[in-house]
Amino acid sequence: MTTVLAIDLGGSGLRAALVDAHGSIVARWPLERPAGEMSGSADPALWWRDLNVAALRLADAEPEAFAAVRGICICGMTRTQVFVGADGTSLRQAIGFGDTRAASELSQAVAGSDLAGLPEAANLNPYHPAARLLWLKHAEPENYAATKVVLEPKDWLAFKLSGVARSDAISTVRLRSAAERLAGRSLLGVLGLDASMLPETIEPTAEVGRVLPGLPAPFDRLAGVPVFCGSHDTWAGVVGIGAVVAGRAYNISGTSEVLGLITDRLVAAPGLMTVDWGGGCWQVGGPSQTGGATLRHALRMLGRGDEDPAAAVASLETAPRCAAPPLFLPFLEGERVPYWDPDLRGAFIGLSAAHGPADLLWAVLEGIALLNREVLGRAEAAAGCRAEVVRMAGGGARSELWARIKADVLNRPVELCDQPEAGLVGAAAVAWTGLGRYPDLAAAQAAMVRVGRRFEPDPVRAEAHAERAVLWAEIQAATASVGRRHGAPGTSG
Repeated sequence: MTTVLAIDLGGSGLRAALVDAHGSIVARWPLERPAGEMSGSADPALWWRDLNVAALRLADAEPEAFAAVRGICICGMTRTQVFVGADGTSLRQAIGFGDTRAASELSQAVAGSDLAGLPEAANLNPYHPAARLLWLKHAEPENYAATKVVLEPKDWLAFKLSGVARSDAISTVRLRSAAERLAGRSLLGVLGLDASMLPETIEPTAEVGRVLPGLPAPFDRLAGVPVFCGSHDTWAGVVGIGAVVAGRAYNISGTSEVLGLITDRLVAAPGLMTVDWGGGCWQVGGPSQTGGATLRHALRMLGRGDEDPAAAVASLETAPRCAAPPLFLPFLEGERVPYWDPDLRGAFIGLSAAHGPADLLWAVLEGIALLNREVLGRAEAAAGCRAEVVRMAGGGARSELWARIKADVLNRPVELCDQPEAGLVGAAAVAWTGLGRYPDLAAAQAAMVRVGRRFEPDPVRAEAHAERAVLWAEIQAATASVGRRHGAPGTSG
């Protein structure tokens, strides 16, 4: 039996698995997430340490399967920048996807620059990688000057394995677009940023390089094994649930929620990202700031911070609740898609003395799903078609109740796949395609992905959620300016 080593570096830690060509996970680490063992730090050196630990655990657990590894692929969180110096080391902590510290520098730069006619200028906001480069240049000029290449987290780990700095066009689409010249001008050039920091781009299934000799164990046993490029964790997760098919929608329900519709043509929707995902497919949607992190924060506020989020959601099946819970705006850290506003604030609206903790927790879940509904609605309106199904993955897919809530709120069937580790299966599909086992990713998806459960929307509940969605949208619009006046969220350090 031959295997590939699939790695998924997410906001809550690193997972790795040995996966066969049928999509079956032979061994996975961590089987459970030991408290304190996984690093949530943005220190790239710790990500490399975690990868080595994970590989050692897999090699010890399944030595024959590890010896049979024929390829490696890494996916990982995106909108996160690793700044690499000429000596191959990371110069500072990475700037994470939720970081908004670039807002001030960006505002000043936009006010003093002529961005007219530059298409990427419409996508410029504090979350944009160009804004992070601008912040680095002003706040840490020595680190900016020393940066040779800017990498995504998964590209950093591939670089550590192979010594080659490359990325894929999907992960780097915003920076590549900012570097494109129109009538002799580019967004990076107007902002005074160095386009030479961008890595070479290749296809996700292309080879970055080969594992270097002399690496720490157990990678010393894999010297010469090809490392494939892959893409960011959302794309890999969507491949891993077989949703990179026109007409399907996806929902990666993790630390943050990511939702989109797959189309067979280029369309644009207000506030959404349209990206060519290859194989004649485009995604219309994108990442939010809202998701599992919002749920965990709500549990802490309710004095249940030590409780497993999936168990907390399951408790709502039997907990007494009011028929009309409050509405919740889940903008605890501003919002990306579809509002792109770091100063949005969260709120419970409609609280009464009849409401208790279960009502607040339910409102949080519904509020996140209502944000999903807003994104899906915009995508469907732009595409002129209705999603046939929503494939759901991520930590949120551990909860059948959460899947049923989303089916009702979205008024679309929600499907869960047999294999919960969608990012790992997607990364494995890339590796097997790169190795030639499958002619393309469409064939790999068909062979490696199996649907386990399907949840149909309940017509009565769907109608009730549709009425509440109208109120939710009105409340969001009405309170946005109040939140900004109240004060912007604290920035990450």
